[in-house]
Amino acid sequence: MRTVRVLTTMEAHAGGEPLRIITSGVPPLRGRTILERRREMLQEYDDVRRALMWEPRGHADMYGALLTPPVTDEADYGVLFMHNEGYSTMCGHGIIALTTVLIETGQFPANADTATIGYDSPAGFIRATATIADGRVQTVAFENVPSFVFSDGINVETTRGKARVPVVFGGAFYALLDAASVGLEVRREDLRELIDVGMEIKHAIEAQVDVTHPDEPDLRGIYGTIITGTPSDGADGRNVTIFAEGEVDRSPCGTGTAARLAWLHATGAVGLNTSWIHESIIGTRFTGRVLRETTVAGQPAIIPEIAGRGYLTGTSTFVIDPDDPVSGGFLVRPESLP
Repeated sequence: MRTVRVLTTMEAHAGGEPLRIITSGVPPLRGRTILERRREMLQEYDDVRRALMWEPRGHADMYGALLTPPVTDEADYGVLFMHNEGYSTMCGHGIIALTTVLIETGQFPANADTATIGYDSPAGFIRATATIADGRVQTVAFENVPSFVFSDGINVETTRGKARVPVVFGGAFYALLDAASVGLEVRREDLRELIDVGMEIKHAIEAQVDVTHPDEPDLRGIYGTIITGTPSDGADGRNVTIFAEGEVDRSPCGTGTAARLAWLHATGAVGLNTSWIHESIIGTRFTGRVLRETTVAGQPAIIPEIAGRGYLTGTSTFVIDPDDPVSGGFLVRPESLP
């Protein structure tokens, strides 16, 4: 008799970037830390990620999350984030969307105008505070992990010419590229070229430099390239983040906003407690600010806060049929994974 596997999810977005939250189909993870659970997910249950992130159930730009029990006393949940290539160290839009869903579906009790949820993420502890009116979450602001400049500039060669790019940590490591320096703009019409140059820079840096967090060796490698451009009226910055395996962030990118704030603060462009509005390639916005200064391994760093709004978009039940030849997932585009 044929036995199918059933997976259920809740669907959400923040700033236009999707979040598929897995609600059943993964056994309890045994790891004592979130990093151990991330390795366990990769080694034992990565088929779930591929089935839900990749086609035919997902797409090359799908993003997901899995809640686990917390591993620290101050947290309410542990969380793992996933995408087309693997598992993130942190995800800002995911925290905003996840907090919204937990409160609006009643999974996290909230009987006041604000509610605070703590998350253990692979990058560290995250505290998110939701502002609530009439049972709806109006905004979520999260205090991110310490963010810092890893390198103030690495020279790379691209098919569009030479570039010098800083590398900054905002929960994940990013390269920062001015779109105009390679003859591009942060607009949908240039998206194919933006993806190509973003991935070229990611791979070029990884070939030159061992990018590793000084306090946690499991946090390593360039996650993506933040390509910056001219903002529209009312915004302070504009970007598109190309991450993982050519994935395009529709939102302003939460950890990317933290990385930009770390760079802007280090270069004197943004001070403490100043609102800085970051715009995405589709025009959605997050607001960031530098809460305070700190250090990481003796080097200057900041604690940033990122705020935005999330929305619940639906629920799903997926079936994995063993007779289906593509049930395990696939991607169709030039940089497809095997």
